[in-house]
Amino acid sequence: MRKFEQIAILGAGTIGMSWAALFLATGRLVTIFDPAEDVERKTLEFIDKSQEALPELGWKLDGIMDRLSFTTDPAEAVTGADFIQESIPERLEIKHRLYNQIEPVITPTAIIGTSTSGLKLSDLQKGFSDPARLILAHPFNPPHLIPLVELMINEKTASDVLPRSKAFFESIGKVTVQLNKEIPGHIANRLQAAIWREVIHLANEGVASVEDIDKAVVYGPGLRWAAMGPNTLFHLGGGADGIEGFCKHLGGPFQSWWNDLGKPELDVDTIAVLKDGMARAMKNSSMSDLAARRDELILGLMNARRIDMFS
Repeated sequence: MRKFEQIAILGAGTIGMSWAALFLATGRLVTIFDPAEDVERKTLEFIDKSQEALPELGWKLDGIMDRLSFTTDPAEAVTGADFIQESIPERLEIKHRLYNQIEPVITPTAIIGTSTSGLKLSDLQKGFSDPARLILAHPFNPPHLIPLVELMINEKTASDVLPRSKAFFESIGKVTVQLNKEIPGHIANRLQAAIWREVIHLANEGVASVEDIDKAVVYGPGLRWAAMGPNTLFHLGGGADGIEGFCKHLGGPFQSWWNDLGKPELDVDTIAVLKDGMARAMKNSSMSDLAARRDELILGLMNARRIDMFS
């Protein structure tokens, strides 16, 4: 019997809608809670667009609309749900209020995965009288395409939650990583933040245009990072001596670059630089055109990596 047949989605923003599209594509029943106006129309439009990509990842989309429902009552959404994916705004008080509303009706064996991109699990747990079923399950946008899910538990989490969550996500094509220590922003967002900080510094200093800095990432290290992580790549770069040889050979230059990295502020002037740079880079492309191109490229990379991902 397949596990987690009934899914509740709490919050139908970009992340929540994307989660819903994926869960529906895997054949599950999905109930969406979101009090916002016009949420049904926006979600259905998103799911309709996602149907162009999901079959390329091996999912069948028959009967999706028959398995989707909406509610403005979070308690109704989670009643009977096996798995609950919470993706509401990144404000502790809002999340705590929601947790208080749903806790009395949650199935005892259900798991609540929070999509939080930066809040700490220990802080989120304070919204439950018993936080044993809550796990940090942070996806990368858009989660119906990008496989990464960052998982974290702690001493307050029930012993079955991590292995069951890991097995569930991996059964629907996700690649999970586990945080062993709590840190703001988790793993991937901190790496993004570090790269973006230097991107902004280079743009502010006039080293290159916003467009060319993006190109330098996409057509340089970005291509390699899509194949292997930086540690593995530098291990290869060290030849017979691996990462040790790389550090001995290029450790000095890297240290000098680290010492020279910028520390920009996201102030009015910096935002103006980024806004102007993106306007020039976008040219005549619309946001929907850009999103479609992103998804097309991601699918191409995903299909190229399928053997590696599922071996």
